[in-house]
Amino acid sequence: MNGEASSGWLPQADRSRAVALEVLIHGPLSRTEIARRLDLSQPSLTRLSAPLLAAGLLVEGEDQNGGRAGRPSRPLDVVPGSRHFVGVKLTGDEALGVVTDLRANVVEFASRSLPGHDPQQVAEVVAELIAQLSTAVPVVTAVGVGLGGLVTDQALVVRAPFLGWSNVPLSAMLRERTGYPTVVDNDLVAFTEAEHWFGAGRGLQRFAVLTIGAGVGYGVVIHDRIVLGPDSGIGLVGHWPLQSYGPVCPEGHRGCAQALLAIPSITRAVSTVLDRPLTYDQCLDLAEAGDPAARRIIDEAGRGLGRLIAAVGALTVPELIVLGGEGVHLANVAADAVEEGIRQERDPRASALKTHVLESDTTQWCRGAAVLAIQTYVLAQPA
Repeated sequence: MNGEASSGWLPQADRSRAVALEVLIHGPLSRTEIARRLDLSQPSLTRLSAPLLAAGLLVEGEDQNGGRAGRPSRPLDVVPGSRHFVGVKLTGDEALGVVTDLRANVVEFASRSLPGHDPQQVAEVVAELIAQLSTAVPVVTAVGVGLGGLVTDQALVVRAPFLGWSNVPLSAMLRERTGYPTVVDNDLVAFTEAEHWFGAGRGLQRFAVLTIGAGVGYGVVIHDRIVLGPDSGIGLVGHWPLQSYGPVCPEGHRGCAQALLAIPSITRAVSTVLDRPLTYDQCLDLAEAGDPAARRIIDEAGRGLGRLIAAVGALTVPELIVLGGEGVHLANVAADAVEEGIRQERDPRASALKTHVLESDTTQWCRGAAVLAIQTYVLAQPA
């Protein structure tokens, strides 16, 4: 078998695992800071960290005393380049992939077109993409795949409408073809976990994610755990009502988030009004340039996004709302309208909602899939 995920990365003891995870996600950290975060005494931390250092899971950094008197402070850290992971995002047309290090820093990106939606064909293309990416690093430890749909046990694709799939054992199919341990999950779950461990949500008790793309996605982390349920992956927030007189989505819901915010909805609306085919970026560019029809549609979408942000703020009370996805530039182009939508729905006595807009970057989705593989690997119980 290729890779090393079957053996796991972390030690069996819960407190040692806590030390290793704290350094992986938040490091480099001084021993004093680790002890404070985990409520450990210095002798206990020394005892717990010694075997981690001996095993090479943690390393000591450079002296941070800066020439000051007293005992040198050598922070603990991981070696990010000691392990590598492949993350793949499946769309209806292509497989996009990255290889990352242990902290989900992207090392290499590649993509391949899908010849069709037959599961066997798709699995072959993804396996070829993984093989291509694996040449960029010494060893691939594990693979993660994210796709839009409902997935159970990080293995079985129960439903993926954009691929026309039902009950496809994609994890097993890829493991058979590549030899790498492989996890599969909903792409929004993957995206949220990337922000949870290594992104804007790192260290927060409560944060939410909203994504704009072919659909509208929502994820939430509370008390250091992503909130999941049997319907995670269906995309329920896409049908959250935003505008009683708005356009109708394919499911027949008037003025829902999907109908108002999704890339196809905005592109269709502007193209229809201007009577010519336009791309999403062209629609936003026209709005920025002051075209009245495009500006009106984009601002309506922006106000809808603001109302959705206000709803998330009221229902989950997050410390931060992260906005991402390939259509997220809407939040910048319609920034004033977004604020107006928030004001329309939010109690004026409430504290201001803090948002963070990510750059629109295809690799974000792939990186999220790699984080799934990282999590599975580092949290695996030793054999």
